[in-house]
Amino acid sequence: MLSTGMNSQPISVAVGDFNGDREVDIAVANHGTKHVDMMLGNGQGKFAIQTSYEIGFDTPPLVMASGDFNNDARSEIAVAYDGRDHVDIFIAYNNGSFETETRYSVGSYPQSASIGDVNNDTRLDIVVANGASNDVSILLGYGNGSFKYQTRYSVGSYPQSASIGDVNNDTRLDIVVANRGSNDVRVLLGYGNGSFQTETKYSVGSSPLSVSIGDINNDTRLDIVVANDGSNDVSVLLGYGNGSFENQKRYSVGSYPQSVSIGDVNNDTRLDIVIANLGSNDVSVLLGYGNGSFETETRYSVGTSPYSVAIGDVNNDTRLDIVVANG
Repeated sequence: MLSTGMNSQPISVAVGDFNGDREVDIAVANHGTKHVDMMLGNGQGKFAIQTSYEIGFDTPPLVMASGDFNNDARSEIAVAYDGRDHVDIFIAYNNGSFETETRYSVGSYPQSASIGDVNNDTRLDIVVANGASNDVSILLGYGNGSFKYQTRYSVGSYPQSASIGDVNNDTRLDIVVANRGSNDVRVLLGYGNGSFQTETKYSVGSSPLSVSIGDINNDTRLDIVVANDGSNDVSVLLGYGNGSFENQKRYSVGSYPQSVSIGDVNNDTRLDIVIANLGSNDVSVLLGYGNGSFETETRYSVGTSPYSVAIGDVNNDTRLDIVVANG
């Protein structure tokens, strides 16, 4: 376990290569101390906390995402804040430190940020779920670390999380949004130019907080997995490959699930589900059968109040590992 200091209250975690050494690093947003810790990895599962490179904020960071926004082979970070209507972009130097932030307006009370090339220009873009304005903001990237002014699309009530993927197999990225207030996910199909069709709605469990996309039944069609905070379960919606989805199937997990990630954690070529459970202080691992169904959860204890989970190979053994931010 890696410490982020007293009263830090880590709330969001992202993985990437922040110093260009081709090893997996970890960035942690700390709500309590209003900074981000950069933990540089050595490729063997060990990390150095770069306290000299902490990034200070006026208000507490709430969510963070990483991606190479300027095509320099280093990961940058996008940070959204508690109660602020903007995101900040931090461009990485090759030592794991960052330039002064550049600020971009988004909707009201942003809750999540996702990264993907939504207009097929080989440049990464940002999608932000705005909780209080009930919409998503699209910031198209120029490929040099800067972004166009936002375009916004209406979704459900109090959106908490957005995920990006090609759910209708047209080589154009689409957006899936989990809406806490309306207990559903909304699917916005992309035109491939950075604009999107009107949303389609699918019911899920109670108070969905996090959504991920992956092909969990090995049919080359992307599926949806949602963590439902209010019903202590995950919803699985299998995709038809045309942008529509089957009705949900639900699987029990721990108490107050906050965050979901998808990956093959047992090297059987079948995608599995990992959930961070705030109330039970653990993560749930649901191993996939490869047909869209899952084994009963196995739980692993973590720190107090886990808010965010990410998956990556942090020690270069070709096996996926789990990283959790404990608030």
